[in-house]
Amino acid sequence: MRRWIEGLETFAIDVILGRRYGRRADVLRWLLHGLSIIYRFLVQSRLALYRNRIFRPHFHGCLVISVGNLTVGGTGKTPVVELLARALQQGGRRVAILSRGYKSVPRPFFFRLFDRATRKKAGFIPRIVSDGQSLLLDSRTAGDEPFMLANNLRGVVVLVDRDRVKSGAYAVREFRSDTLILDDGLQYIRMRHGLDVVLVDRQAPFGNEFMLPRGTLREPPRNLRRATHIFLTKCDGSDNSAIVARIRKYNRTADIIECAHRPKHLRNFVTGEIKPLEFLRALRIGALSGIAVPESFENALRALGAEIGLSRSYADHHRYTVREIGDFIRRSARRELEAIVTTEKDAVRIPRILDPEVPLYYLRVEIEILAGQAAWDRFVDRLTQPQPLIPPQRFY
Repeated sequence: MRRWIEGLETFAIDVILGRRYGRRADVLRWLLHGLSIIYRFLVQSRLALYRNRIFRPHFHGCLVISVGNLTVGGTGKTPVVELLARALQQGGRRVAILSRGYKSVPRPFFFRLFDRATRKKAGFIPRIVSDGQSLLLDSRTAGDEPFMLANNLRGVVVLVDRDRVKSGAYAVREFRSDTLILDDGLQYIRMRHGLDVVLVDRQAPFGNEFMLPRGTLREPPRNLRRATHIFLTKCDGSDNSAIVARIRKYNRTADIIECAHRPKHLRNFVTGEIKPLEFLRALRIGALSGIAVPESFENALRALGAEIGLSRSYADHHRYTVREIGDFIRRSARRELEAIVTTEKDAVRIPRILDPEVPLYYLRVEIEILAGQAAWDRFVDRLTQPQPLIPPQRFY
């Protein structure tokens, strides 16, 4: 069943991105286009209701920063959230990251029942991935990105729940958080935002220009006007003036920060050994991924000098089985590959296999600011000065 669902998802994505042709694909595109018109109307209507104060967002009495995008998947959001959270935490802020935990699974029923029976007075309790000191959940229960963030950020609370209004209140009450970061929060307008950090992928700034479900846009490009800061991600040092000019059509005031996702090192799954990037030069490897844009990962490996002798990509957020990993390791061994490399995001979903025939590594990637460093420094300094003021809360 899972393979059938993932196959259907892959087919739909290929149709949306124009990689599938034929009668079935054309009919599906036509149907999706009609649905996208309805979706656009609903999105804009919802925003209008909040903007005109017919619906009122919740206010938590602290700084709320959303980090999100106009498109679905593939903008490299998690490293930006990590960069922001680390900077604010090091500047003295008590930071909590609120995530909905996309494709995570609930804790087992009896654990939830025990929590309710023993902590009745606490009322609502979100899934606590990290209390700032320890990892408390695995990636399956927490979700890929929240687990990665909790694993990489000490001193930062990470909570998961679909109702981020309640999880935000919990963070303020129980952990005395004074800064809430909404992971993938641009569209979560039930909570009042102080600042909106919006990511725009340089390689596909507005997806395929169609709204969901025909395309990859969650909102029309003109809604970029809500952003207070814009990260232009996946830059390669080339001229971005045309993209910046288009962004300025929708938003004339937001600071634009151009950045790249830079590989830092490789880490061995079993031993934890760190290898420098030079390790990949002329190395024959297998590339394994389950992310939105596997081509970008494989191109990055080739740019580092690796020779990809075998590759396998799955649907985004695919949770690997021991059988799948074992099969890929055996195929890599038969081809006499020297290593298998995957992404850090995939690493949290891969079961541990002791003493594999071919060593497994994941590629650690971090954000590097290429242009707009002064704007970023001002942004962080403004929020981490002694007794910082909460920015005016904005309505939509």
